[in-house]
Formats: sequence, C-alpha cells, structure tokens
Amino acid sequence: MSDPTAPADTTAELLAAARALDAADPLRAHLDAFVEAPGVQAYLDGNSLGRPLAVVPERLAAFVREDWGTRLIRSWDEQWMDLPERLGDRIAEVALGAAAGQTIVADSTSVVLYKLIRAGAAAAGEGRTEIVIEEGNFPTDRFIAAGVAAELGMELVWVQPDPVHGVTVDDLAPVLSERTALVVLSHVDYRSGALADMAAITAQVHEAGGLILWDLCHSAGSVPVRLDDSGADLAVGCTYKYLNGGPGSPAFAYVRRDLQPHIRQPIQGWWSAADIFAMGPQYAPTPGIRQLLSGTPPVTSMLAMQAMLDLIAEAGIEAVRTKSVSLTDFAVRAADELLVPLGVRLLSPRDSALRGGHVTIGHPDFQAVTQELWGEGVIPDFRFPDGIRLGLSPLSTSHEETLLGVIAVRDALTH
Repeated sequence: MSDPTAPADTTAELLAAARALDAADPLRAHLDAFVEAPGVQAYLDGNSLGRPLAVVPERLAAFVREDWGTRLIRSWDEQWMDLPERLGDRIAEVALGAAAGQTIVADSTSVVLYKLIRAGAAAAGEGRTEIVIEEGNFPTDRFIAAGVAAELGMELVWVQPDPVHGVTVDDLAPVLSERTALVVLSHVDYRSGALADMAAITAQVHEAGGLILWDLCHSAGSVPVRLDDSGADLAVGCTYKYLNGGPGSPAFAYVRRDLQPHIRQPIQGWWSAADIFAMGPQYAPTPGIRQLLSGTPPVTSMLAMQAMLDLIAEAGIEAVRTKSVSLTDFAVRAADELLVPLGVRLLSPRDSALRGGHVTIGHPDFQAVTQELWGEGVIPDFRFPDGIRLGLSPLSTSHEETLLGVIAVRDALTH
C-alpha cells in the first residue's frame, strides 16, 4: 500500500486547531459529565450507543435501594404509572419541538414502528393503498413497512434518492398520488447523515393527502426537531443514541394531537385500556397518547436517559446543534487533509446545513481497519459495504478526540 502520509506540520496544525476549538467551546464543561471508559482513546460511536453519565450508577443504585427495594409495588401508584407520559413530555420539550400530550415512551423502536406504521396506514382512508419508503432506509423500517403492507393488502412504493444527499421533495414528487396512504422516512439518514427537510416534505405529503411518519433515531438529541411547527403526523425515535438511555432503552412515539382520535394501534394491551384495572371482557382504548401503550412499561430502562435530558435542557438543543456542526465540520476538514490523499471518500453531505450529527467516510479496506481500531481503543463503527461512521455526540465528544480518531484511521491505512 502506498504511504502518502500527511506532513507532520499538517497534523500539528490540525491538533492546534482542535485544541483552540475545544478551548472556545461553551459546552466543554459537559465533557466531564460522562463515565470514562478505560483504554478508550476516541469514542466515535455515540450515534449508535451514547456514553453513560457519571451520575447514572448511583441513580440506578438508589432506584434499587429505595423506589423498588423499599417502596416495592407502592411505587407504581406513587410514581411509575404515568412515567411513560411524563418522560415522553420531557423528551418532547427538550428535543422534539412538541407540546405536551403527544409523545410517550413505550416499547422497542421496532415495536413502536410497527404500531405507528400499521395505525397510520390503516387511518389513511379508502382508496389509499400505498406505503412509500426510501429503499435505503434502516432495515427495520423497511422490513416492518413491508410486513404491514402485506397485512393490509397494500403496495410498497420505493423512493430511490442520492445515497449521500438523501431524500428530497424532488425524489418524492413522482411517487406521491391519491393512492398514497403513508410515507415513512428518516429525518437523518443512518448511513450518510443526510438531513431531510422535514417541513417541506411534510407539506408535500399532506398536499397529496397522505400521512407521514418520521424516524428520529439519528436526530433526537443532536439536531433540533420541530415536529409541531412542521405539522408532522407521526414520529418514532430511540433513546440509546444521543439521549444516552443505555442499551435497550425504550423508544418514544409521537402522534399529533388532532390525529390521536383517528388512529387505532394494533397491539391492544391492558396498559392502554380505558380502565386499566377493570379487567373487563372487551378492549376499550383510553383516549390520548396513552393509547400507544401495550404492556407493562420498562421502568428500569427509563432511568438513565433522564439525566441526559437534564443535560440537554441545561445546554439547550440549539447550542448542542452548534457544537455538533463544529465537530462534523472539523471531522470533514481532518478527513480532507489526512485521509482523502489515501483514497478515502466523503460519503456525507459537505454542507453542514444538510447533515446531521455524524460523518461517513468510505474506503475498500475499512472493514478490516475498523476491527484494528477497536483493538486499539478507537471506536467508530462500520457500515456495509465500505463506510466508517464518525458518530460525534456533541456533549461527550471533543474536537481533539475527533482528530485522534481520524489520525488513527490514517495510521491504520498507512502502516
């Protein structure tokens, strides 16, 4: 392999720039709020699993000692019964641009996606027989949309956007019609990080008479989301990425308030019954957003994210976005100077206004490179066929850490 390594002065200039950016970062104090991982030099996978906050271990221990250990089942009446709604409202306030009463924390992302895709498609009305989805969307979104289409006797219509720049109104224009029931799109593309124009696309879908469901897994907590202002119908997002809820923490569901009386979610469990303790012979759903519940909420899994929501609220989501843009812009600059000469390609939009919180770069050797990096304590993630994602969680990642990751990629390609 050729070894056109960047001159030492280029690396030194980048390091000086990274340290200057970190010194000027108004959110730099928050870097110390997270648990340190021994042996990890650069954690660049916060868009897959966020770091735990340092306060979380004691909060979990206190929960076991007190809320569960001492109060026992009394804690359901005292604080847990309405936790899915309270936590949903908190996420909506801090990260989603949504008023209270429209968001709830429930099941896994896959289960919530099924509930809302099924409910949205069924609510569309007579003659609307098509579910529109991007062909490169996350596998779960595509698989569930295909399953719902088969259940309802509907047709799946594929959108084929540019793989770097993501879905645009121009991509959707040829496929929307009077047959469109539901459009399912990701706000931030899980591969390239492309940021969709939520307001414009939502208006376009509504003009065609359809409903839209936004997958917010790669935007909630990193990119300001304006669900109410955009007129979005439905949304789903996970809480273990930029909301730092931990592995397996539950997803949230958003249903616009005026749409709530017109949908019927398909998993009719006792937690969404109008009278949860009546134990009656027939199911009657409760009104409002609580109708999205099915079984007993995963209380333990809701604990860790609450500390991160407090941190995001303290920082402000607009400031989080400013830091995110600074990190991703710097990652692009470092990749241009250190990696592009080695044949690495930028697989994300260059314009930060069109990009979410991660940057993807491509090279044929990146699958092997990723394994090597992990062994050295540098942790990005690999996406088939040849992409490395640099997931830069704004409150827990510094510019210097970002640069160390890029340098490690360079070194792996040139040794």
